[in-house]
Amino acid sequence: MEGPLRKQNRLQNWNYSSPAAYFVTRCTQNRTPFLSEILVGAESPGPRLTKYGRITDDVIRQISDKYPMVQREKYVIMPNHIHFIFRIEWELCGPGNPAPTISTVMAWFKYQATKEINALDGISGRRVFQRSFHDHIIRNQAEYEKIWLYIDQNSLTWEQDCFYPDEIT
Repeated sequence: MEGPLRKQNRLQNWNYSSPAAYFVTRCTQNRTPFLSEILVGAESPGPRLTKYGRITDDVIRQISDKYPMVQREKYVIMPNHIHFIFRIEWELCGPGNPAPTISTVMAWFKYQATKEINALDGISGRRVFQRSFHDHIIRNQAEYEKIWLYIDQNSLTWEQDCFYPDEIT
């Protein structure tokens, strides 16, 4: 017996290694809030990373080393999800070194962060991130600026966020 059909969440007929800016959101498994805590009313409000969030941050910073043609332009690590803006630049690809797709980048990120988080706890096989991710191709400068501001201010509106857990564990 096969499982339920999954909704196709990628734009048909789009090459996801094309030069463009991409807004990507990746959630933790079951949206469990363990990557950061949101400091509200503090001197410097925003996410305070947990030990798992610090590992995640380190892996995010490695993306452009692993894939030089993928520029990490903005991101925020929230308690149970991460928002990114990536830009793929073909000019940064070497000869015979094509740009990866956003799916390839996110698969490597998920694998690497999961491996390091599980190693920290001395376990294996635990799922850290959900199976898929949400992406949006940023089409113009106004949209880019709106998404940049959303990422920048995401922690300030955490309690109204669609990813805010009903119950904090």
